[in-house]
Amino acid sequence: MTTFKELQLIEPIQKALEAQGYETPTPIQQQAIPHVLQGKDLFGCAQTGTGKTAAFAIPILQQLALRETEKGKRKISTLILTPTRELATQIEENFQEYGKNLDLRTAVIFGGVNQNNQVKRLQNGVDILVATPGRLLDLISQKYISLAHIEIFVLDEADRMLDMGFIHDVKKLLTIIPKKRQTLFFSATMPDSILSLANSILTNPVKVEVTPASTTAETIKQSVYFIDKDNKNLLLLDNLRKDIDDSVLVFTRTKHGADKIVKFLEKNNVKSAAIHGNKSQNARQRALDNFKSKEIKVLVATDIAARGIDIDNLLYVINYDLPNIPETYVHRIGRSGRAGAKGIAISYCNYEEKAYLKDIQKITGIQIPVIENHPYPMEVFVVEKKEQKARPPRSQQASNKPKEKVSQKPKSSERSNKPKRNRI
Repeated sequence: MTTFKELQLIEPIQKALEAQGYETPTPIQQQAIPHVLQGKDLFGCAQTGTGKTAAFAIPILQQLALRETEKGKRKISTLILTPTRELATQIEENFQEYGKNLDLRTAVIFGGVNQNNQVKRLQNGVDILVATPGRLLDLISQKYISLAHIEIFVLDEADRMLDMGFIHDVKKLLTIIPKKRQTLFFSATMPDSILSLANSILTNPVKVEVTPASTTAETIKQSVYFIDKDNKNLLLLDNLRKDIDDSVLVFTRTKHGADKIVKFLEKNNVKSAAIHGNKSQNARQRALDNFKSKEIKVLVATDIAARGIDIDNLLYVINYDLPNIPETYVHRIGRSGRAGAKGIAISYCNYEEKAYLKDIQKITGIQIPVIENHPYPMEVFVVEKKEQKARPPRSQQASNKPKEKVSQKPKSSERSNKPKRNRI
């Protein structure tokens, strides 16, 4: 199949796709859409940037548009569960775009913001609900949401869901939604834990695998700098001034690290912003909007936002810190080179991170080229230890201790010198 017309989509969806400039379906769309239209369960393994959202959104919209509608208030018939706020927002926007010519209502709910506007939208009636686990369970407990009429359930980014500790929430929701349903399960990787979860919730699924697990897109040019930790800021500034003439997404391991990088860049007149879990939803969305509109050059993100960021034509990604999980590297650089476009992924690797680099190269099967000639070559070849305050000599410790009065009968509270055990 070479065009969307050959997928036998209804005219309102065809027109919406044409308005978005969609002509040729990606491999996962070609494979998944016919099976989903037939009502089959599906297990999709596809890395980010392959057009996965459209692969389930388009056939779901068509199924709902062709069903017989009941009179009265709309009931939630489709639930899409996703791990992050950014990804939930992105999916809801895609449903709105593809379904703009249909009489269907979509809503998105997530934590970190006041629930009032979300509740009002739900009370007006919704056909398709996109949600993160925490806010969904919260509104269910408040009786604002009923999942009794779910016909289609989508678990998106299942591996990320497990990484973020949502497995118990997912299992709880599986006891709430009807057992008779169509289930679509998507994951970028397929470790044993994901296969086990998929087998427990899917019924005779069709498996669609576009790329082998943990491979990077061939269109992304990768490179790595060996550099000491303390010089990474200087190299980043050097790259931004000399080598990068466009917007760049920078990944760091910690929230504090992201904020420190932004502070350093702003001090050196580079417009930037951070996006991570400690930022309010409004602040995160504002940073993302400013980055998309090119009001800022650098967006610094933690891994929790890695799969929720969808930016058209993003060319540059920098791994300021190498991730200790190889699959995370794949997800990070997958922000560039989306849907066959070109991308450039640059990584900074200090001595301690060399083990991470080895794991990444092993799982991706790629020997990442090393940039040899740069102003800040690695000079520290030991793993840095955390500084500890030196303890004074024992004789000094003894002399500094206050003298205790000797009592023949110690108080009850002093009779035992055993430390109390902390309760777990």
